[in-house]
Amino acid sequence: MTIEGSPQGAAPDRPGGSPVRASEMRASDAERERIAEVLRDAVAEGRLDMEEFEERLDAAYKARTHAQLEPLVRDLPVPGAAPAVEPRPADATGLAARDGWDARIGGAPTSKMAVAVMGGFQRKGTWTAPRSFTAFALMGGGEIDLREARFEGREIVIRCFAFMGGIEVIVPPDLETHVSGIGIMGGFDHRGSADGDPTGPRVTVTGLAMFGGVSVERKLRKEEQKRLKAERRREKEARREELRAERRARRAELEERHAERQAERRARRHDLGH
Repeated sequence: MTIEGSPQGAAPDRPGGSPVRASEMRASDAERERIAEVLRDAVAEGRLDMEEFEERLDAAYKARTHAQLEPLVRDLPVPGAAPAVEPRPADATGLAARDGWDARIGGAPTSKMAVAVMGGFQRKGTWTAPRSFTAFALMGGGEIDLREARFEGREIVIRCFAFMGGIEVIVPPDLETHVSGIGIMGGFDHRGSADGDPTGPRVTVTGLAMFGGVSVERKLRKEEQKRLKAERRREKEARREELRAERRARRAELEERHAERQAERRARRHDLGH
């Protein structure tokens, strides 16, 4: 650990002309107090026991040079700045909540079909889903993400056919979705069926899965995920601050005990001297 306040650049010369090494420089009261602060944090965090803390603290206040101070904290972490709190996004409610579903309904569809044969396909982002969309996967896989999509109309039908492959349909939690497909020697997951915002479109997922699978999952929009992540970070920072306050209180208690022990030692030495 480098002691703050140590000289930078060229070291001063001794009277005889030879330079003085930084480790030989005399330590100031402020530098001794900074080392003591690191030691107090260490004992409050459980890195040092009380006996080690007292030994090092005594040595810190008795130190005369940087060379005597630095070994006292060489095996301890250097205190860092508090982590920055991520600012709350100006708009973290998602497209549907911000503009309403009406703003996302209408327009020419981006595509009406997707095919994956020993490969894959994706429909995601701000694409426009048609009233009728057909997806076919043969020994491949596909992803249809409607979280940020626009919709050609209020009734959307997605037909999925998976043969020895898989298709995943992702919808936001507030989108009304009904699943009615069939699985033969495969799986057509109906757990994604749920009512949603009545002002939004209605999506029906149907089709056939043979030796393959079709899943419908409800996931938060990316903006909502970012908002929740920022909230969790703020909660963690608040918890860290609580822990810091607890450590400060514990440190104050330890310092008080240390002062009492020092007073007892001085009293015993005084008694022995008489």
